[in-house]
Amino acid sequence: MIIDTHSHHDHSSYHSDLDSIFDRAFAAGVQKFIIPAADPKDIAKAQAIALAQENVFYAVGTHPYHAEEHSDEAILPLIDNPKCVAIGECGLDYFRLPKDTAEAEAIIRLQKTVFKRQIEIANERSLPLIVHIRDASDDALEMLINLSKTGGVLHCFNADEQLLKLIDRGFYYGIGGVLTFANAQKLQEIVTRIPRDRILLETDAPYLTPMPHRGKRNEPAYTAIVAAKLAEILSIPIETICEITTQNAMRCFGRMNNYDR
Repeated sequence: MIIDTHSHHDHSSYHSDLDSIFDRAFAAGVQKFIIPAADPKDIAKAQAIALAQENVFYAVGTHPYHAEEHSDEAILPLIDNPKCVAIGECGLDYFRLPKDTAEAEAIIRLQKTVFKRQIEIANERSLPLIVHIRDASDDALEMLINLSKTGGVLHCFNADEQLLKLIDRGFYYGIGGVLTFANAQKLQEIVTRIPRDRILLETDAPYLTPMPHRGKRNEPAYTAIVAAKLAEILSIPIETICEITTQNAMRCFGRMNNYDR
C-alpha cells in the first residue's frame, strides 16, 4: 500500500473527474490520502471529500499565502472529527516578498504570527503539523525547535541540510515529484541521509508533477512514480519503500490508526 500524504483533492482542477482520480490512484496501489486544506475558503470542501471517501483524511490550516485570511473559527470546529489528522498546510514562505522593505517585513510578521498560532493549536490538540517552508528555513527552523511539541512533516522537503536538525524533534520529510526532476541532484543526495523511518511519500497534486508527466496536471496515482524513484536512489525494492513509508505515515498521523468506520 502507498499513502499519498499530501494531495489537494479540493483543488478546482479535480471538480469534474474526482472519481476517476481515485480510480487511477487505487489501480496504482495508492490506497490512502490526506488532503491538507490550506485555504480557509476550501477547508469545509476538504472535509466533505474526506467524509465521503473511506480512505481519505484531511488536515486543517492556513497556508502562508493566505495568512491575512486566517481565522481560528474556520479551523477549530473541524479538528475534533476523527478524520482530521493534522494541522496544516501552514508555515512560512518568503519567495514572493515585495521589494519594499517595510511591506516585506509586515508580511513576514503576519506569517510568523499565523504560523505560531497554528503550532499552538497543534500542541493543544496533540496533532502533527504539515509544514510548508520556502525561502524561510532559518525562521521556520527556529520556530519549530522552540515551539513545536508534536512534530509533523516538512512538506515538499526542500533539501536544506539545516532542516535535518528537526529529525530529533519528531519531524518527517515529505518527498514528492521533485525527486524525479533532472535538476534535483541535491535532493537525491540528501534523501539518502534521512533515516528511512522518517520519509513520507506525497504528490502535492495537482502541482509538482513528476517525470515523465511534468507539465501536466499531477494526481495521486503518481505517488507510485515517486516511490519507484526513491527505491532506485536507495537501492532497495519498491515493495520495501511502500511498506516503510506506509508505516511512517500511520505513525506520523496517528488518527489514521484509530479511525473507526
